[in-house]
Amino acid sequence: MRVPAAWAGRLSAPAIAAPMFLVSNAALTVECCRAGIIGTAPALNQRDNAGFEAYLNTVEEQLGRLAAAGQVCAPHGVNLSLRQGNPRLEEDLRSTVAHKVPLVITSLGISSDVVTRIHDYGGLVFHDVVNLRFAEKAVSAGVDGLIAVAAGAGGHAGALNPFAFLAELRCWYDGIVVLGGGIVNGRQIVAAELMGADMVSMGTRFIATRESTAPEAHKQMILQAHAKDIIYTPHMTGVPASFLVPSLKAWGLDPENLASAPIDAKSRMVRYGAREGKVWRDIWSAGQAVGAIHDIPAAADLCLDLARDYAANRH
Repeated sequence: MRVPAAWAGRLSAPAIAAPMFLVSNAALTVECCRAGIIGTAPALNQRDNAGFEAYLNTVEEQLGRLAAAGQVCAPHGVNLSLRQGNPRLEEDLRSTVAHKVPLVITSLGISSDVVTRIHDYGGLVFHDVVNLRFAEKAVSAGVDGLIAVAAGAGGHAGALNPFAFLAELRCWYDGIVVLGGGIVNGRQIVAAELMGADMVSMGTRFIATRESTAPEAHKQMILQAHAKDIIYTPHMTGVPASFLVPSLKAWGLDPENLASAPIDAKSRMVRYGAREGKVWRDIWSAGQAVGAIHDIPAAADLCLDLARDYAANRH
């Protein structure tokens, strides 16, 4: 396990609970950090910058109380979307810098200026990449690590086999690599290390936790789903992403004919008769590892199980 020096002795396993839109929240972040897994959340989970500030204050206050009581916690992080047209990027970046968030996960674009501003206060930047071209751009921008989002991940996933992705990445990049896609247990964390990764990113497994703000029906759908129930498509948001087929069907969408579906990808709106919903809020995402998820534990209990499984299989 290779992690940044500032994180030494603070992780129970080399894992990040991925920032998930409309799923991650302060309670999930804090409980993961308390149990030694890096907790994160997207800035855009909050309606406005004031909400993001409130989120950061809550996380800092709760982690501060735990630290004062002698609890060693993992660092926390936020996700900033650098996608062109994000009207909140500048103010959310200012908040991130003001609060000196230890880890910033950037996605959907890269900016050396953003990286520099985070480095100026001592923060680290890991960038989501789905292919080698994006990885090269991120390294050129000066990021501290790459999150290789491979085939099988939930949300905005990649299409590359993780073995191929890591092998080619390691031919020229010797920095920190985090592997994402289909990881649900400690044995797979060990396997990712053997493949050349330093850490892993886990999203879908953390949707099905008590603290997650995913609707209960979303969590139950994950428990009932199998890999065959995941579809990877660009037609929902304009960017390829993974979704639960049963949630598409619930909105009258034909998974085999999404190109002609009544979806406005720009506004993320979908219409079905008199009903109107939003992608992510009403049509749910998950990765291909759903078939290995069978319970909805407390986040801290899940993290402790991951750490025990990781330790038991590492040697």
